[in-house]
Amino acid sequence: MKETYIIGIDIGGTAIKFALIEVDGKINHKWEIPTERKDKGSYIPEQIAKSVKEKLAELHITEQQILGIGAGAPGYVDVQNGVVYEAINLGWKDFHLKQRLEEFLNMDAYILNDANLAALGEHWTGAGRDSDQLIAVTLGTGVGGGIIVNGEVINGVNGTGGEIGHITATPHEGPKCNCGRQGCIETYASATGITRQALHVIERDQNTTLKEVYKTKGKLSSKDVFEQAANGDQAAQSIIDYTADVMGKMLADLAVSINPSKIIIAGGVSQAGEQLLQPVRKSFHSYALKRVADVCQIVQAQLVNDAGVVGAAYYVKQRKSV
Repeated sequence: MKETYIIGIDIGGTAIKFALIEVDGKINHKWEIPTERKDKGSYIPEQIAKSVKEKLAELHITEQQILGIGAGAPGYVDVQNGVVYEAINLGWKDFHLKQRLEEFLNMDAYILNDANLAALGEHWTGAGRDSDQLIAVTLGTGVGGGIIVNGEVINGVNGTGGEIGHITATPHEGPKCNCGRQGCIETYASATGITRQALHVIERDQNTTLKEVYKTKGKLSSKDVFEQAANGDQAAQSIIDYTADVMGKMLADLAVSINPSKIIIAGGVSQAGEQLLQPVRKSFHSYALKRVADVCQIVQAQLVNDAGVVGAAYYVKQRKSV
């Protein structure tokens, strides 16, 4: 029987997303389940297998029709052996995900970092589908990323390739990052980093409508910053301008390494659209080598929440064709 489908899986701290994807990249069916994190996430592979088996039975699809399984994990991955070195929010340490999945399912499994898979997804059917050299940056609670060169995602020697969030934006100063260092781009350009900047503005007692938002809601979000800037608040706009400036410099430094045709901005913060992209582009062009900037577009991601599962399926397709 012809192998018609690939299963893409995106394992998150609260939910596991699945998609049954046709070999040309079209999503046939998708679903999700809550992540079972008890006992340091040891039940997750069994949970995934159970859900896959149930769904294939429901859709009347056999294992022989599946080319393979691709799974993304939020951590550092040994791609050769399918071992997740560490995924803190799942409780995994040297976790043999590939082996466990293949024990429960009679299918080949391929494992990669979730941000790298999101980059592959955008490369296959999203905003980077016409680009074999691209950088994808995911601006969420943290800052993730993926770098694609000659159509292949860079993973690195021990799984830290493409960890864009830990490029230093402000040497020896700035907020402490979760990685233990200081001044990482993640501490500025993530949703958390933008919110932190807004709270500092309020603490400094600057004249800003963000104060009223904070009093009313009892909290602030990065979305509030963009909304108040759109309403003309200068303090909120200055946060966006500063964030875009450090991002633009970081991307200019990174772009000179691979000379990409696309830089894709993804994640929740990217929903601000041109309000964020325009100042990032301006900053990028001011810092970048002209020859690099002339051929590089900075665009918003297209696949949104599907990027991880699509990229997981594409990773299977790539590995199976090698």
